[in-house]
Amino acid sequence: MKSAVIVFPGSNCDRDAARALTRITGTPAKMVWHKDTDLPEGTDLVVLPGGFSYGDYLRSGAMAAKSPVVKAVIAHAERGGLVLGICNGFQVLTETRLLPGALARNAGLKFSCKEVPLAITNVNTAFTRAYRETRETEIPIAHGDGRFIADADTLDRIEGEGQVIFRYLANPNGSDRDIAGVMNARGNVMGMMPHPERASDPVLGRTGGTAVFQSLLEAA
Repeated sequence: MKSAVIVFPGSNCDRDAARALTRITGTPAKMVWHKDTDLPEGTDLVVLPGGFSYGDYLRSGAMAAKSPVVKAVIAHAERGGLVLGICNGFQVLTETRLLPGALARNAGLKFSCKEVPLAITNVNTAFTRAYRETRETEIPIAHGDGRFIADADTLDRIEGEGQVIFRYLANPNGSDRDIAGVMNARGNVMGMMPHPERASDPVLGRTGGTAVFQSLLEAA
C-alpha cells in the first residue's frame, strides 16, 4: 500500500502517523508538504495527521482546508481513494465537507489528553475490518476542540446508514451521541478524534489502534 501523510504548519503527529504506516504496511509513507499541488503517483491512502495546523487560528482546521494540497486530497477522495483524518485531520475533513458535522470546543472548555475506551460500532468498513470480532478498544485522545456536533437530522442519517464508526464509552468532550469517529456515505473517508498512531506499537505498550492501519492495508 502506498500512503501519503500531509504536513501542515503546526502538524505534530505527522511523523508518528508515517512511522505507524511504514511499520504496519512495510512500505515507507511519503511526507507531502501542504503547498504541494499533487499527491505522489499511485497513492492509495492519504492521512491528515493530528496537531494544530496554522496554530488553530480562525477555527481548528479552517486554514488547512484551504491549503493547495487539499484540492488533490479532495480529488483523491472523489476517485474513491482512501482518506483518514486524525484529530486535527478530522477537523480539516469536516471543514472541506468531505465529512458531515463539525468539531467544537470540548465541554468544559478544557484540553483533554488521556486514554479513552471506545466502542467499534461498525466493523464492516475499510477502516475497522481488522478488528474482526473485537467490539471495544482503547486509544488515546489529545484535543481541545474535539466535540462532534451535527443537527438531529444529520445525526439520525449517519447513524442509520452506519457512518458512525467509533463511539466513546466514557464521553470525554461532550460529543453528540458519544461520537468519536465517522466516515462518509461512500465509505472511503473517515475522521476520528482518538490517535490510533499513538496506540499501534507494542514498544509503547499500546496496540488498540493497530487494527485501523491493518484494516486500511487490507482494503488497499
